[in-house]
Amino acid sequence: MKFDNKIMLITYADSLGKNLRELDEVLATYFDQAVGGVHILPFFPSSADRGFAPMRYDIVDPAFGSWDDVRRIGQRRYLMFDFMINHISRHSPYFEDFLAKKDASEFSDFFIRYKDFWRREGGFPTQEEVDAIYKRKPRAPYVEVPFADGTSEKLWCTFGEEQIDINVKSERAQRFFKETLEHMANNNASIIRLDAFAYAVKKAGTSCFFVQPETGKLLQEMQKVIDPFGTMVLPEIHEHYTIQMKVAQMGYWIYDFALPVLTLHALYSGDGRYLKRWIDMSPKHQFTTLDTHDGLGIVDVKDLLPDEAVDFTKEKMFSEGANVKRIYNTEAYNNLDIYQVNTTYYSALGNDDDAYLLARAIQFFAKGIPMVYYVGLLAGANDLELLEATKEGRNINRHYYTLEEIAREVERPVVRRLIELMELRNAHPAFDVEGECEVTVGEGGALTIRRTSPDGSAWAQLDARLAEHSFTLTHS
Repeated sequence: MKFDNKIMLITYADSLGKNLRELDEVLATYFDQAVGGVHILPFFPSSADRGFAPMRYDIVDPAFGSWDDVRRIGQRRYLMFDFMINHISRHSPYFEDFLAKKDASEFSDFFIRYKDFWRREGGFPTQEEVDAIYKRKPRAPYVEVPFADGTSEKLWCTFGEEQIDINVKSERAQRFFKETLEHMANNNASIIRLDAFAYAVKKAGTSCFFVQPETGKLLQEMQKVIDPFGTMVLPEIHEHYTIQMKVAQMGYWIYDFALPVLTLHALYSGDGRYLKRWIDMSPKHQFTTLDTHDGLGIVDVKDLLPDEAVDFTKEKMFSEGANVKRIYNTEAYNNLDIYQVNTTYYSALGNDDDAYLLARAIQFFAKGIPMVYYVGLLAGANDLELLEATKEGRNINRHYYTLEEIAREVERPVVRRLIELMELRNAHPAFDVEGECEVTVGEGGALTIRRTSPDGSAWAQLDARLAEHSFTLTHS
């Protein structure tokens, strides 16, 4: 595969500078050796959800730049793009054609029509079938859409009403998948993230979430499309850790979404036992996170932490975090997701430089390739101004940095030390993904993580005191 064992930055196209050209300038000026890859969050024309309701994939949103700007970033760093395999915008040409022509449209089976899916008079599921669905809404997941001929129908809609679900069984949809994936691979994508992947396959009478064996077959088909380009798919799944393990057992790289809350628990409690257990059992072929464009996933640590430890960690986020308030995770801020807490990672740790740097050191010493979200790259605090202006809970962690702000932020000691940590992680041979990772915990909150290269010739060691938020690094 055509990606490097170097830290990947996660960023929007307009968050480190106002467009892709400024993003490239920021990376070259301040983070050239610290950032080896870039996950550019959806940069296509979109009607909602900060890019996650794409209207088309063939062009870059002109507000951000062009494909030339994307490829320029890819000249020095491997790239990851998002493909929303589960849904597309209701303002896409595909959906608009369907609304205009209905059954005469070439996209007549591109979407999931309730009347066809449930195959019964009235085209609606029973209450038992609704209850079985793993869903984001307290009712059957659909939206009623009006056609040009004056009729209306219910279509499957998992997320927002701007995001209409795609029928993955449709031949026209499969052609769309192939064309889109090939286009991305041709434009320097080393990794294509399949967003909301576990929701894509629907089957009546099931949870309609990670349905097997159909979901595994879909993943195999998507990888097969881009194999000739040396590009890799990365399925994005937030749920019980065993689902990630199943994907890893299929031979794919996965996300580690459990590490963020496990690390917070270790730093809040001084107890590294659960963190050690997870690092020991996690696979080598994974991308680790502490923060992303969404909140901190609580569902991802179910059964990795005892329930009382999960509750303890959530309470500490609110009591010790800086401006992390329960109300930001309520309907008042357009956020009822009980599975996540909205905060920057730096603020979850009370804007404490030492605690934050130790958290990053743990991430960099864990197995896999680390991802660092752009707000985390600058040790950013919660953006209450943007939060209040938009009343969107997740915007607490989606600050827009100007070039002038970035120039100031990189001078902060915590950011300078973080960059040094990142450069060490990228350059030292002990962090080879195929190498060994040994974790030990001791009395008084002691935690040691030792990384060794596959041939044993290089090593690096983190020795930490979790409760004191102190650590030392030694290496060959």
